[in-house]
Amino acid sequence: MRSFSTWWNGLAAGSGVFAAFGAAACCALPLTLTSIGVGSAWLGSISPVVAPYRTHLLIVASVLLVAATARLLWQFRQARTCPADGACGSSTYRALIAIGIAIGAALLTGAILYG
Repeated sequence: MRSFSTWWNGLAAGSGVFAAFGAAACCALPLTLTSIGVGSAWLGSISPVVAPYRTHLLIVASVLLVAATARLLWQFRQARTCPADGACGSSTYRALIAIGIAIGAALLTGAILYG
Protein backbone atom coordinates (compact mmCIF):
# COMPACT_ATOMS: atom_id res chain seq x y z
CA MET A 1 0.00 0.00 0.00
CA ARG A 2 1.31 3.41 -0.92
CA SER A 3 1.81 6.06 1.72
CA PHE A 4 -0.33 9.18 1.96
CA SER A 5 2.46 11.37 0.57
CA THR A 6 2.77 9.22 -2.56
CA TRP A 7 -1.00 9.20 -2.97
CA TRP A 8 -1.13 13.00 -2.60
CA ASN A 9 1.57 13.51 -5.25
CA GLY A 10 -0.33 11.41 -7.79
CA LEU A 11 -3.60 13.14 -6.95
CA ALA A 12 -2.09 16.61 -7.28
CA ALA A 13 -0.42 15.82 -10.60
CA GLY A 14 -3.51 14.11 -12.04
CA SER A 15 -5.88 16.83 -10.90
CA GLY A 16 -3.53 19.49 -12.22
CA VAL A 17 -3.49 17.81 -15.63
CA PHE A 18 -7.30 17.61 -15.73
CA ALA A 19 -7.69 21.24 -14.64
CA ALA A 20 -5.16 22.34 -17.25
CA PHE A 21 -7.03 20.28 -19.87
CA GLY A 22 -10.26 22.05 -18.93
CA ALA A 23 -8.63 25.46 -19.15
CA ALA A 24 -7.02 24.64 -22.51
CA ALA A 25 -10.19 23.12 -24.00
CA CYS A 26 -11.54 26.45 -25.28
CA CYS A 27 -8.63 27.75 -27.35
CA ALA A 28 -5.22 26.12 -27.13
CA LEU A 29 -6.20 22.48 -27.40
CA PRO A 30 -8.34 22.74 -30.57
CA LEU A 31 -5.66 24.85 -32.24
CA THR A 32 -2.92 22.39 -31.32
CA LEU A 33 -4.89 19.31 -32.33
CA THR A 34 -5.87 20.85 -35.66
CA SER A 35 -2.26 21.83 -36.29
CA ILE A 36 -1.07 18.25 -35.94
CA GLY A 37 -3.93 16.88 -38.05
CA VAL A 38 -6.16 15.45 -35.35
CA GLY A 39 -9.84 16.39 -35.39
CA SER A 40 -10.99 18.60 -32.56
CA ALA A 41 -14.74 18.76 -33.23
CA TRP A 42 -15.45 16.84 -30.03
CA LEU A 43 -14.09 19.78 -28.03
CA GLY A 44 -17.03 21.87 -29.25
CA SER A 45 -19.22 20.26 -26.62
CA ILE A 46 -16.68 20.77 -23.82
CA SER A 47 -15.78 24.40 -24.53
CA PRO A 48 -19.08 26.06 -23.57
CA VAL A 49 -19.18 24.13 -20.32
CA VAL A 50 -15.68 25.02 -19.11
CA ALA A 51 -15.36 28.52 -20.58
CA PRO A 52 -17.06 30.31 -17.64
CA TYR A 53 -14.71 28.56 -15.21
CA ARG A 54 -11.51 29.12 -17.18
CA THR A 55 -9.90 31.50 -14.68
CA HIS A 56 -10.70 29.20 -11.77
CA LEU A 57 -9.33 26.21 -13.66
CA LEU A 58 -6.11 28.09 -14.45
CA ILE A 59 -5.63 28.92 -10.76
CA VAL A 60 -6.42 25.39 -9.59
CA ALA A 61 -4.16 23.83 -12.24
CA SER A 62 -1.30 26.18 -11.34
CA VAL A 63 -1.54 25.49 -7.61
CA LEU A 64 -1.84 21.72 -8.04
CA LEU A 65 1.02 21.47 -10.53
CA VAL A 66 3.30 23.58 -8.31
CA ALA A 67 2.37 21.41 -5.30
CA ALA A 68 3.02 18.22 -7.26
CA THR A 69 6.37 19.57 -8.49
CA ALA A 70 7.45 20.55 -4.98
CA ARG A 71 6.40 17.16 -3.67
CA LEU A 72 8.22 15.36 -6.49
CA LEU A 73 11.41 17.32 -5.81
CA TRP A 74 11.12 16.37 -2.14
CA GLN A 75 10.73 12.70 -3.12
CA PHE A 76 13.82 12.88 -5.36
CA ARG A 77 15.78 14.40 -2.47
CA GLN A 78 14.59 11.66 -0.11
CA ALA A 79 15.50 8.93 -2.63
CA ARG A 80 19.00 10.36 -3.04
CA THR A 81 19.70 10.14 0.70
CA CYS A 82 18.09 6.73 1.09
CA PRO A 83 20.37 3.85 2.11
CA ALA A 84 20.89 1.13 -0.50
CA ASP A 85 18.82 -1.43 1.42
CA GLY A 86 16.00 1.02 2.29
CA ALA A 87 12.57 1.13 0.68
CA CYS A 88 12.41 4.61 -0.80
CA GLY A 89 9.68 4.30 -3.39
CA SER A 90 9.63 3.45 -7.03
CA SER A 91 11.71 5.44 -9.49
CA THR A 92 9.21 4.43 -12.19
CA TYR A 93 6.39 6.07 -10.24
CA ARG A 94 8.44 9.26 -9.84
CA ALA A 95 9.16 9.27 -13.59
CA LEU A 96 5.45 8.86 -14.42
CA ILE A 97 4.56 11.73 -12.10
CA ALA A 98 7.23 13.89 -13.76
CA ILE A 99 5.75 13.10 -17.19
CA GLY A 100 2.27 13.98 -15.91
CA ILE A 101 3.54 17.28 -14.53
CA ALA A 102 5.21 18.07 -17.87
CA ILE A 103 1.98 17.36 -19.78
CA GLY A 104 0.01 19.49 -17.35
CA ALA A 105 2.52 22.32 -17.62
CA ALA A 106 2.34 22.20 -21.43
CA LEU A 107 -1.48 22.33 -21.35
CA LEU A 108 -1.40 25.14 -18.79
CA THR A 109 1.09 27.15 -20.83
CA GLY A 110 -1.05 26.72 -23.93
CA ALA A 111 -4.16 27.77 -22.02
CA ILE A 112 -2.47 30.90 -20.73
CA LEU A 113 -0.89 31.88 -24.05
CA TYR A 114 -3.85 31.21 -26.33
CA GLY A 115 -6.66 32.13 -23.94
